[in-house]
Amino acid sequence: MPGKPGKSVTGRFATGRSVRGVPAVALAAVLAAGALAGCDAAPKAGSAALVDGERITVRTLGDTVQDWWGQLQDDEVALQVWARDAGARTAESGGAPGAMPTEPGENEMRTTLNYLVAFRIADEAAEREGVTVSGGRTAEISGLLDRRGGAETIALASGLPRERADDYARFMAVQDALMRHFGADEIPQSPANMRAAQRFLNLLAETAGEMDVEINPRYGGFDPRQVAITPVSNELSTPGTGSPQA
Repeated sequence: MPGKPGKSVTGRFATGRSVRGVPAVALAAVLAAGALAGCDAAPKAGSAALVDGERITVRTLGDTVQDWWGQLQDDEVALQVWARDAGARTAESGGAPGAMPTEPGENEMRTTLNYLVAFRIADEAAEREGVTVSGGRTAEISGLLDRRGGAETIALASGLPRERADDYARFMAVQDALMRHFGADEIPQSPANMRAAQRFLNLLAETAGEMDVEINPRYGGFDPRQVAITPVSNELSTPGTGSPQA
């Protein structure tokens, strides 16, 4: 697990280290945006996403992002980490080096939605493997994050509001439990840890592929192989308008 937020939304946890069985090597691949653009059929009106029939509404997503954005401005450490990452992503996509958004946009909406979808996929993966995560274990992980930079600060730097810090901690606890289930040890970069990490990623991708995940095209498309919401494709633009279909 990290000592503090780091390079990117997911990269800050991609060290491959494990603290009390919280191996971090897998998280980058779980949430990193994929290269394959496209989308599934649009979910019902008012939905940002459907995950096995369970809705994440546009309003829920919008409120979550707005809450996060407001809280981010009040946490200097989280803001600095997020701003550095946002500037780097903007430069990578062809924008002005160091340029940062002044309000949440498509990238921020997609990042937050990706977490909300991935939380549900991870829970389903654990259930399929017969692995349970108690509230007590989630609290332990939350306490660990508090000692390593602050659970709420890490959530904010990742694109989630403080109210979702417990959900983030649970996600990490599920990762931990599944990695242990697959034979992870306490030795960073050990063969056992790396094998467990790969099995964890394979399980998530397999679970995502078997679940019915639909993403509103305005936010992008879903790639189950990477458990990632990919950027909006130009093909989704309405002819003559250049704007993505809702």
